[in-house]
Amino acid sequence: MGMGTSTFVTRWINFLTMLLAIVVIIFGVWMSTHHDGCRKSLTLPVIGLGAVIFLISVVGFLGALKDISILLWVYLITLFIVLVGILVFTVLVFIVTNNGSGHSVTGLRYKEYQLQDFSSWFLKELNNSHNWERLKVCLVKSEDCNNLSKKYKTLKQYKSAKLTPIEAGCCRPPSQCGYPAANASYYDLTFHPVSPNNDCKRYKNSRAIKCYDCDSCKAGVAQYMKTEWRVVAIFNVVLFVVLSIVYFVGCCARRNAARRHSKA
Repeated sequence: MGMGTSTFVTRWINFLTMLLAIVVIIFGVWMSTHHDGCRKSLTLPVIGLGAVIFLISVVGFLGALKDISILLWVYLITLFIVLVGILVFTVLVFIVTNNGSGHSVTGLRYKEYQLQDFSSWFLKELNNSHNWERLKVCLVKSEDCNNLSKKYKTLKQYKSAKLTPIEAGCCRPPSQCGYPAANASYYDLTFHPVSPNNDCKRYKNSRAIKCYDCDSCKAGVAQYMKTEWRVVAIFNVVLFVVLSIVYFVGCCARRNAARRHSKA
């Protein structure tokens, strides 16, 4: 790549990423003012990510603009560390989310998930009482369970519904309990459960209780997190490829800057 071209490309790529970082930071600040505690938990990572991208972009932009070799060195070293971090994180995500396939149940259009099928990391995090209490508050606030009766007006519609992992695990007792459903939000608990599963005893028709303390609910959350993390991992793969190209261009710009300085 030519001397002027690599510097020009590095300069404008980092200018664009600076603008992107500012947008990310503004979004994080907006989240911090949101009253939903569930979204507030994401505030620090979002603002932190935006700040890191902004600082790296500023260093790269100034290094390419002023043709300062040492700034380009700092930029490349920092970008290399970020690339290694993305690679390690992505590999760990794929390892952690490798387990946890659902179980098909006769007569249901969705799968049920069991907590023990997931990786030890999920078990540790979801069985931590502090973590689960925080997640449970978010689940109750989300109104997912309460909205089922609005989505499915009749019992026939509810039985043929394709519930999400969280709806299937947190809003109803496991199918193996054998409780007959009266509608989308009420089960006849006078029937003796046909399974020794402790979740059968934990389930209550109360809106504030449902099956939020059930292992099936934790499994539903784990499956939701697994799906979300897989999306993040795929995004990270794309980001890794893009940043690798940026890193290569930055290496060319740094080498060209060094040549110009040596000639001068």
